[in-house]
Amino acid sequence: MRSFPEYNHEKSRAWFDRALNVIPSGVYGHLGPSEGLFLPMEKWPLIASKAQGTYFWDMDGNRYIDLMCAYGPNVLGYGDPDVDRAALEQLAAANCTTAPSYRMVECAELLVDTVAMADWAFFMKNGTDATTFSVLCARAHTGKRKIFFLRGYYHGNDPWAMRADYPGILPEDVAHNVVVPWFDLDALQQAYDACNGDVAALIAQPYDHGNFADNRVASKEYWAAVRKFCDDHGMLLIIDDVRAGFRLDLAGSDHYYGFKADLICFCKALANGYNMSAVCGRDELKATASSLSFTGSYWMSAVPFAACIACIGKMKRLDTPALFRRMGEKLTSGLRDAGKRHGFDLVVSGEPALFYLRIANDDSLMLHQEWVAECVSRGLFITSHHNHFINAALTDADIALSIEIAEEAFSVVAGRHPELNLIV
Repeated sequence: MRSFPEYNHEKSRAWFDRALNVIPSGVYGHLGPSEGLFLPMEKWPLIASKAQGTYFWDMDGNRYIDLMCAYGPNVLGYGDPDVDRAALEQLAAANCTTAPSYRMVECAELLVDTVAMADWAFFMKNGTDATTFSVLCARAHTGKRKIFFLRGYYHGNDPWAMRADYPGILPEDVAHNVVVPWFDLDALQQAYDACNGDVAALIAQPYDHGNFADNRVASKEYWAAVRKFCDDHGMLLIIDDVRAGFRLDLAGSDHYYGFKADLICFCKALANGYNMSAVCGRDELKATASSLSFTGSYWMSAVPFAACIACIGKMKRLDTPALFRRMGEKLTSGLRDAGKRHGFDLVVSGEPALFYLRIANDDSLMLHQEWVAECVSRGLFITSHHNHFINAALTDADIALSIEIAEEAFSVVAGRHPELNLIV
């Protein structure tokens, strides 16, 4: 008899069917089944009812250890009492007002004090807002048009950041995008020469944490060379720290890798789920940032600023980057060993705080997706082909339980594939 019987998702599926009637795709983006990542669909909950700490529950009352952390925003734990208390106290005073709250000033001061490269901060709501603002700032500051991207990039969903074959994207939307390989300085020079110098900026994540491929960690030497290249060629260096920000280093992932970005974009870990994002910049770009026409109806709401102040303060007290590294290494080591006991080669890549998993027994990645589905349907929420996240509420007991569920899932998949001669 299995220790972790499969969950039933009858009520959750009924809610998803209701969603299909009124919301395109029911649940859209990579959080929904239309992307093809949640297969087979009956293994996945799709709709949640509540969350606490490192767990969430679906509509059927099934509990999940959440190693996706809402795809990043859950950095301290769902319902963190310190962050929620600060947010509720601010809500009682004011949230979205005609004149912005003093909390905005306090929040900007805190970011300037915390992020090593920051001389100022500008606030918005989504990661896409932050990257779009940064690209506008780079073009306005340099008077140049083209933007360099590193292969496998994802910098949001505005047209400039997408690809020409996506629905609704016009060729002119991406006409000035130039994609170069990671870790190839010669390719950077060749691309620059081909553009005749008309390059405003390079935008990049702090290391290669793309989807559908093993993640590749950068080095300080690589980033020092890229920083020098940008300086030598009059380009700005934009770091998209939306996903990794504050998880590697509270002073910014550029600080972690030993260089200074010109602009750095934050979002997911800023406020433990309260909706805000930010760009921090160097002093020489402050006047350019002031010149941009870029704002939103709720960008100055005070509740997220109060939550951000509490969140950053608590991350400092906990030293979350060190905590995430230790917990991530313990978890991934246990998962890898559990795989070995059943004949699986589970490859772990990337930084431990944002680890990526891949079963290497099968080049198609379908065996990996099958194992992921068996984990999810037993209470361990991971996902296929995307990095995972550690949050501060995760305990050693949660890690032990995660490994137990993963091991049972390995056994189930091994038993289903006798042709692979795995160990049940």
